[in-house]
Amino acid sequence: MIGLRYLKSRRQQRFISIISVITIAGVAIGVMALIIVLSVMTGFESDLKDKILGVNSHLVVLQYGGFMLDSDEVLGVVREIPEVVDASPFIYSQVMMSSGGNVSGVVLRGVDPKNASNVDKLESYMTEGSMNNLAVEGDSDKKLLPGVIIGSELADLLGIGHMDTVDMISPTGNLTPMGVAPKMQKYKVVGIFKSWMYEYDTTLAFVSIADAQSFLNTPEEVTGIEIGLTDIYASDAVSKKIDAELGVPYFTRDWKDMNKNLFSALKLEKIVMFIILVLIILVAAFNIISTLIMVVMEKGKEVAILKSMGAGPSSIMKIFIFEGLIVGILGTALGCLGGVGTCLLLTKYEFIEVPKDIYYVNFSTLPIQLVWVDILVICVVSILITFFATIYPSVRASKLRPIDAIRYE
Repeated sequence: MIGLRYLKSRRQQRFISIISVITIAGVAIGVMALIIVLSVMTGFESDLKDKILGVNSHLVVLQYGGFMLDSDEVLGVVREIPEVVDASPFIYSQVMMSSGGNVSGVVLRGVDPKNASNVDKLESYMTEGSMNNLAVEGDSDKKLLPGVIIGSELADLLGIGHMDTVDMISPTGNLTPMGVAPKMQKYKVVGIFKSWMYEYDTTLAFVSIADAQSFLNTPEEVTGIEIGLTDIYASDAVSKKIDAELGVPYFTRDWKDMNKNLFSALKLEKIVMFIILVLIILVAAFNIISTLIMVVMEKGKEVAILKSMGAGPSSIMKIFIFEGLIVGILGTALGCLGGVGTCLLLTKYEFIEVPKDIYYVNFSTLPIQLVWVDILVICVVSILITFFATIYPSVRASKLRPIDAIRYE
């Protein structure tokens, strides 16, 4: 009660009340900015995660030394694990593609179009054709060309389109008297996808696993097993479980490990932005310090009277601590309401546009994702900063001697 009354200065000293209002506004703006910026960054991170998992599986099982020969046995063990939704073999290799005078290095992915763990997501990225077209494999007499699905950017680089033919070249070809001769095979572009990840759209090419084995001369071998999980965030635990079941020479890698550098950079950027925006709240905290110091100077006589009536130093400290906390809590609450409200408005009305041709994204407005844990952390940090800002003025007030305060009254 006393702390609230002290926030309302006398008529001739309204300046302190104005500073209190400015301080509340400063805390509110800092909290609001933190919530909005972190929600936008979380939205971008979530969108990036969806793009990565749309092309890559949640978990892969590989074998030390290269190709895997007993994939059927590994599949049997993996599919017995409850957290595994589906699993299928895949082939991974680097080749070259050429069309006319255009050449580009690509990553060749051989997948089972009927059983691949990420076929459903890949199908949603298709702009022309379908993933099911890979099931039509090339005939042995070469009358029917095997199919390939490539990214939209790669198609532009090679100058080809849907149902055009393209030459695929493997550096590990047939052994001849002149050495190893690169192997060349014509493929028909039976589909084009656009994942909105430039690295994937320019370098990935999908063929059926049978065509990949035929082209790479590995009829009984696969690179590994790709796995889809019920919970993508449980990939660490499932990875350890699979390692324990299979043992050496097999090992696993999950989606977080395969994209560790990218997600580490995003996390670091988020932390840096958090620290920068917390400085706004720190500026408001200095206003709290100056406001409380002026209140202590203004209320010196009242503090002396309270001490003369028996109030101890701890009671005086509590008055000014509560006064500062009231400012901090009010500012934090207003900032929280403003930040969440702004995010909800941005989500509903989508009035801030993001140019697709500049940022290469598949959304036209800012991606907003509210994470309530982040909001709670922001509110707690804001209130803690305002609490620590009240300590020095409160200690000064508690040390005020009554005789010094009323000497000249």
